[in-house]
Amino acid sequence: MLVKNDLYDYENRYIYQDSDYFKFSVDSILLAEFVDAQKSGNILDMCAGNMAVPLILSKYTTSSIIGFEIQKPVYDLGVKSISLNNLANELKIINDDVKNIGKYYSAEYFDTIVCNPPFFKTAKKSYINETKEKAIARHEMNLTLEDIFKISKTYLKNKGSLYIVHRAERLDELIVLANKYQINIKKIQLVSTKKNSDPRIVLIKAVKNSKSGVKIKKTLCIDGLKTYQNIFKEEK
Repeated sequence: MLVKNDLYDYENRYIYQDSDYFKFSVDSILLAEFVDAQKSGNILDMCAGNMAVPLILSKYTTSSIIGFEIQKPVYDLGVKSISLNNLANELKIINDDVKNIGKYYSAEYFDTIVCNPPFFKTAKKSYINETKEKAIARHEMNLTLEDIFKISKTYLKNKGSLYIVHRAERLDELIVLANKYQINIKKIQLVSTKKNSDPRIVLIKAVKNSKSGVKIKKTLCIDGLKTYQNIFKEEK
């Protein structure tokens, strides 16, 4: 069922969702808030969904933000959300596999890349959600972690930044792939969703062709937060 929602507590931002199969999560909000958005430039969202991350980023930057969304029904939600917020001059969404990005943009086109990717691998014994839209959003059926770094290596400008939100348990893979593709991790932020619990979420900032050296931030607990706006402001 198509529904129009407030985009959490972001003033003058609204979003279309489908209550039956696709709604954005707190991971998208955390990712958008974690980004050190330049005032201008080109930003790529690899897994745009219904454009939650670009809609939030547009509160902080006038950069051109391009999202890729492979699923047509979810892409349609993104199109509606852009129109609803009158942001067609700043936001764009493309209905295609981001691995086909070369059809649209040249190498080193983007200053910043953001990604809230599928969290789960598709091993034979993995549980795959019965709903196609949820399965593709949650499992690496079309886009793997290595795909993300491979694309970023080509399409990020030199010293451009890659931001990813993921499950904390896959931090080791993020580190290995970042080193492999010379997009060195510069900042790690762990997030717990409940008080006195281990971190469940990890956010990373990585920079193409940067020197080694990483800052590991104090774990943030989001249990009971009334707003996510500027939660990383002091951490940037």
